[in-house]
Amino acid sequence: MGITAAFMVPHPPLIVPEIGGGEEKKIQRTIDAYREAARRIGEQKPETIVILSPHQTMYADYFHISPGRGAKGDFGNFRAKDVRFEVSYDERFVEELSFLAARRDLPAGTMGERDKKLDHGTMVPLYFVNQFYRHYQVVRIGLSGLPLSRHYELGECIRAAAERLNRKTVIIASGDLSHRLKEDGPYGYREEGPAYDRRIMDVMGTGNFSELFHFSEKFCDKAGECGHRSFVIMAGAFDREKVRAERLSYEGPFGVGYGVCAYEPLGADAGRNFREQFEEEERMRLARLREKEDIYVKLARRTIEKYIISGRKLRPAEDLPEEMKREMPEEMFERRAGVFVSIKKDGQLRGCIGTIQAVQSCIAEEITENAVSAAVRDPRFSPIEPEELESLVISVDVLGETERISSPEELDTEKYGVIVTKGQKRGLLLPNLEGIDTVEEQIAIAKQKARIGEREEVELERFEVVRHY
Repeated sequence: MGITAAFMVPHPPLIVPEIGGGEEKKIQRTIDAYREAARRIGEQKPETIVILSPHQTMYADYFHISPGRGAKGDFGNFRAKDVRFEVSYDERFVEELSFLAARRDLPAGTMGERDKKLDHGTMVPLYFVNQFYRHYQVVRIGLSGLPLSRHYELGECIRAAAERLNRKTVIIASGDLSHRLKEDGPYGYREEGPAYDRRIMDVMGTGNFSELFHFSEKFCDKAGECGHRSFVIMAGAFDREKVRAERLSYEGPFGVGYGVCAYEPLGADAGRNFREQFEEEERMRLARLREKEDIYVKLARRTIEKYIISGRKLRPAEDLPEEMKREMPEEMFERRAGVFVSIKKDGQLRGCIGTIQAVQSCIAEEITENAVSAAVRDPRFSPIEPEELESLVISVDVLGETERISSPEELDTEKYGVIVTKGQKRGLLLPNLEGIDTVEEQIAIAKQKARIGEREEVELERFEVVRHY
């Protein structure tokens, strides 16, 4: 057996009549498509339904799989406490999935349960399924902050578990689309909202799952999407598999996008190994980036690699080869300045440490000291491991002189970094950072870093940087 079908569905609680009170009729196309998906699940008669929910327990670096024999839930939070659910978990499937994930060094398992109750991302799909079929067990899985490739890989593990156990399994990828489709919607409007919905419905409606990896974190965040990672996990369950994809419905009258699609496996297709293709593309992209790195970044990278592998700090004046020294401009040994070293992996920050003003004898020494700190001393992250070195993208910011300003109007997020000061508390944010579009956001984040209250008055300084890639 194994995976016999999968469905992409939304989870608006108001779609349940006891909650919607008639408002649900405004998304009748979604209701009709949902019922069609549930009818097909009933025809499949699966032994196990794997539900991927954004509202299940979620961790930055771990996929939580609900443990135990089962769980209950109701819509009490939505004033419909009488609409209740009780499910039995497929404990054998959970055990097998956890084992397969561990074998791949994929952080997934049953640790860290925060709330045993069923979430609405699980209950809304089951509301429809239960109208047609009830003889199933559930595997309930949350999302994570890990890269999309790891979500896809979890989908591969789900498929392997279903096949090893010979379980007739259906996957439900629960997730709304953009929450930013209308000015009068619950989260307002952004142009990325409808753009995301058009793009994701094209991808999911055609089964072109390779494109799922090319939705940037920034784009998804601005679109206010909910289910992208659910869809990626589901796609991974069809790795190397030809699928029949069918778009059943899409609408968004309340300012939130609701899409329903259905998938049926059609047999092996070695060319649909989308994760491996993406990872090879990434290896080539990173290799091209490394070839183009300037000498400031080369020094930071060489410092990080030396420290992670040997535990020893690099001394620029003594440990560098002569050809590298000849490439370094005079300012690196003769000028002093504050320096920030930023490290990213898989498009996400992996470490960033710097100095507002010079501490070391020269820029080269400032880079080496802060490169080590960014790699192993940033309290937000665990120290970088040797196997990560090939995946790192590094940048170096050399700070100019700071300048006192009297108003936020003198700031520009692309041109100037900002320093906020309140007594002994001081926080800095670099300019031209992905996802920081307004001065208000820039100041707010700098305050957070300094642990200054959101409404507290602060002194402002600005500075320019020379950013090296």
